[in-house]
Amino acid sequence: MPANLSARLCSFALSLFLIAFALPAFAGPFEDAVAKFANDDYSDTEEAIGVVASSGNTLAFPIISALQDGRLMADSDSKKVYVTGADGKSIDAATGQPVASVPDSASAVRLNNRLRRSVDAALGSLTLQSPDLGTRLQAAQSVFKSHEETALEAVDGALAKETNKSVKTALGEARAAILLFKPDATEVDKLEAVATLKARGDQEAMALLTGMGDQPASVTKAAASAISSIQGSLAVWSTVQNAWYGLSLGSVLLLAAIGLAITFGVMGVINMAHGEMVMIGAYTTFVVQEVIRTRYPGLFDYSLLIAVPLAFLVAGGIGVLIERSIIRFLYGRPLETLLATWGLSLVLQQAVRTMFGPTNREVGNPSWMSGAFELGQITITYNRLWILCFTLAVFVILLAMLRYTALGLEMRAVTQNRRMAASMGIATSRVDALTFGLGSGIAGIAGVALSQIDNVSPNLGQSYIIDSFMVVVFGGVGNLWGTLVGAFTLGIANKFLEPVAGAVLGKIAILVLIILFIQKRPRGLFALKGRAVEA
Repeated sequence: MPANLSARLCSFALSLFLIAFALPAFAGPFEDAVAKFANDDYSDTEEAIGVVASSGNTLAFPIISALQDGRLMADSDSKKVYVTGADGKSIDAATGQPVASVPDSASAVRLNNRLRRSVDAALGSLTLQSPDLGTRLQAAQSVFKSHEETALEAVDGALAKETNKSVKTALGEARAAILLFKPDATEVDKLEAVATLKARGDQEAMALLTGMGDQPASVTKAAASAISSIQGSLAVWSTVQNAWYGLSLGSVLLLAAIGLAITFGVMGVINMAHGEMVMIGAYTTFVVQEVIRTRYPGLFDYSLLIAVPLAFLVAGGIGVLIERSIIRFLYGRPLETLLATWGLSLVLQQAVRTMFGPTNREVGNPSWMSGAFELGQITITYNRLWILCFTLAVFVILLAMLRYTALGLEMRAVTQNRRMAASMGIATSRVDALTFGLGSGIAGIAGVALSQIDNVSPNLGQSYIIDSFMVVVFGGVGNLWGTLVGAFTLGIANKFLEPVAGAVLGKIAILVLIILFIQKRPRGLFALKGRAVEA
């Protein structure tokens, strides 16, 4: 036999030997760790989590993820462990090979609270160096919450390679959380950890500093100072958060009241059916979304843009019809107008119940109005932010219409002196009908916005009618700037009173304050000027 052929045969035989004997020896620790999941012992499970997570094996993430989701099945008789998938397929956790079925004797591996923290830390460690930025950030935050000591090495490795600033900050905070609870960490490391958590400055950081247990005196002192600083910062951010909630509520009140300010100011009509115009706008949005869902699902993100003009036309048209058929016969009789519109509101509510049923209707959020983002220590939802922007846009457009159009000029003339306007040739009856339609149309588009943050039901408008009248009276009847200031003032005041007095007592306090204010300034914050008004 040629020498080179013999050498090749020997080399091939050696390779077969390594494959048959050496590689399983290297795989042994991983397989042994996986087998410990079948022991039904919390200590063995914790040890297995640590070995599997640090093994570098491609099966580590599926195993730990299945353990977290309750999909890791173990057979205590055969010591076999299986990963079951959502699609019904299963694999052998130790080898990754598919299995036909999981034995009936297998059961889910049990977890307790400590093991759940270990699982969170292990998953965080396994994804700290993921190519996806969001995954890395989420993993760092998961390690921060669990602050398991076993994740420190993975955090240090990821921190050395990370280039993104936000992820690097999150990794630094996760490292600080681990070091704070690590028994053998140096005093210098612990002081740096306290400083890092102080810089983070949120509730989670304060909870870690509060619950860190026995520490060196210098660390305890630094932690106490950090806790005091965080508490002061959180108090400031709480004030900012309440102010944002107040602006958000104020934008809703402004949107609901701005149409009422027009009709009440120009026509002097106490329209108790104004809330039902808001309801009609919300149901118009529901109908638009139902048509889009069934026929043009690709247009769902544009559903609100389609609903806004339709809601304006539907509610505005109904408003003109109400003015022509009922209101115009009751001018100068405010009590009868109030009773008539209140009865009309009941009729409209019952009509909607008959058409759509008494239960709430679902109106979805487009993708661009879903979710939230954090600004410092406050959370801002996109739907509230867009409603605020939409409200201000409606306000600006309405101001421009009143100032630069013929209808706006006629409306202002009728508001200031109806008799003089009529003597100058202005058809006050036409202005009344268009004004009522405009106010109702604006209430309709208010319903489009409110459908994104409130239940769409026949009673939707009743939730805002009283608040709308308070805004109009407080700001000054017929004055849009007064309505703007009044809405945001009442919204912010309401949100600052609620934590102290409660929701109901807060509203009562607001009502009492408005009554006292009206005693001093009967015409509100910004009174209209004109001969008829002054008279």
